[in-house]
Amino acid sequence: MRSVKAAILLAGSLLLLALPVQSAPGNLNGRVVGGEDAGKNQFPHQVSLRNGGSHTCGGSILSRNYILTASHCVSNEDANHVITPIAAERFTIRAGSNDRFSGGVIIQVAEVIVHEEYGKLLNDVALLRLETPLILSASTQPIALPTEDTPADVDVIISGWGRIKHQGDLPRYLQYNTLKSISLDRCNQLIGWGIQSELCLIHEANNGACNGDSGGPAVYNNELVGVAGFVWSACGTSYPDGYARVYYHNAWIRNNSDVK
Repeated sequence: MRSVKAAILLAGSLLLLALPVQSAPGNLNGRVVGGEDAGKNQFPHQVSLRNGGSHTCGGSILSRNYILTASHCVSNEDANHVITPIAAERFTIRAGSNDRFSGGVIIQVAEVIVHEEYGKLLNDVALLRLETPLILSASTQPIALPTEDTPADVDVIISGWGRIKHQGDLPRYLQYNTLKSISLDRCNQLIGWGIQSELCLIHEANNGACNGDSGGPAVYNNELVGVAGFVWSACGTSYPDGYARVYYHNAWIRNNSDVK
């Protein structure tokens, strides 16, 4: 396995080995790298995860009460590599809107559940229990967990409010793009990340996930198959992006939520 030093976590600020690097201030307009505007109600499972009132990550509605996101979006790691969940009161979600700044509903997070074996980019999934249940509608819907493992060489749709380019700006409106799954062997050849619990999604240069997409969904056959975790080297390269493989984590998700 190659060193994780080349992997950049996809939370709102640039993170290298979970150490924050401040990005320059600027006008927050942009998109998932190479993406396009999502249509109304196209991704009703998508939420914006807000830390202190500002978008930091994405997430997916699993039920009226639970959101799936990435552990690195909702935890801190100290010098001894001890991982601690961030206080739930820091977080809200915006659901039911493609506009990062308005629309839909904002709901307080009541509990943060970080995977017990999260670390070194592995098991990068977390659950958020909401303080009040979501009211489901055409714009707010849960997405199903995968019923089978994601095969290689299929189109997978990602969405989020991630940056238009490496260290670029965030978009106002939800973006989406289509990537392709690759085998564990192929991912191992490219970035040394052929790991059963991980899903590698490849794309041409100037496409893919970027900072602010963390925790957001990857969808295949109308099922949630991936949780955005990291990019290799920089956003928009031709290297595959790293996602937590949801199928691998199905049991953990069900054991820690009301999803059946």
